Amino acid sequence: MTTTAARKRDLLSLADLSPTELERLLAAARHLKAQPRGELLAGKTLALLFEKPSLRTRLSFEVAMAQQGGRALYFSPAEVGLGQREPVRDVARVVSRMVDAVAVRTHEQEKLLEFARFASIPVINALSVREHPCQGLADLLTIQERFGRLAGLRLAYIGDGNNVATSLMLGAATLGMQVVLACPPGYEPPAELLALARARAAAAGGMVTLCHQPEEAARGAAVLYTDVWTSMGQEAEAEQRRRVFAGFTLTRQLVALAQPTAIVMHDLPAHRGEEIEDEVIEGPHSVVFDQAENRLHAQKALLIALLNPASSFLQPE
Repeated sequence: MTTTAARKRDLLSLADLSPTELERLLAAARHLKAQPRGELLAGKTLALLFEKPSLRTRLSFEVAMAQQGGRALYFSPAEVGLGQREPVRDVARVVSRMVDAVAVRTHEQEKLLEFARFASIPVINALSVREHPCQGLADLLTIQERFGRLAGLRLAYIGDGNNVATSLMLGAATLGMQVVLACPPGYEPPAELLALARARAAAAGGMVTLCHQPEEAARGAAVLYTDVWTSMGQEAEAEQRRRVFAGFTLTRQLVALAQPTAIVMHDLPAHRGEEIEDEVIEGPHSVVFDQAENRLHAQKALLIALLNPASSFLQPE
């Protein structure tokens, strides 16, 4: 994880985690799922500064803190106004004097990076335009639960190369998965993050490839993953994106091309009938709601690692 000051660690990207750290974090999440309640966060306070609406992210962070004896304080988009009501650097320094960690959910990546630079407490990326690492942790946990491993599995991501795709790609590559992304031309993940993922995959014995045909990605896949075509903040592009992404719906026909034991994933909320058929999200291959639950367990492991070093599951390499 990113170190920005002595004894302070941030999670802004899954690229902040080494393979060993990521494996240990997932192991901790499995342990905490089996034994969810404790006092490992007793006396700790987490601030949630959200400039975007949230269901799973807010709920999972608040419940994670409560189940381990801590507390979370939520600040809505109207209350935050990073860079509008007051400078980002001022908010970061004030919050750092009063709580133990902060999760920031924002539009601009620059705000997140500036906040982390001026904060003296751990900063967690609770979603930015570039990445969604907390979702990626839950995704990897879900896949590992189902198959007992990650390395060597073929993961097909079908749709927009957005923040969810980027974090999933980085995490899967780090642990040696075979990642195939099927995106319309011009809607791939950022080139520099794609290059980073490919380098990580090569080091771990995995692979990251791009294609423009959903059928090519789905064929032989162990995991089929999709997300909305229009993310928060892109509403003005919705109609154009529907035209561009026509043919990228995760259908029963695509599921039939995958392995018989394949799982279907979506980070929610879903636009049923758009990026995924209702019959698929409700079908026997779907693990969508296991995936949603695993946000709680993965984030609990992350919070303990950041806020309770004596009990941290992320030991120095």
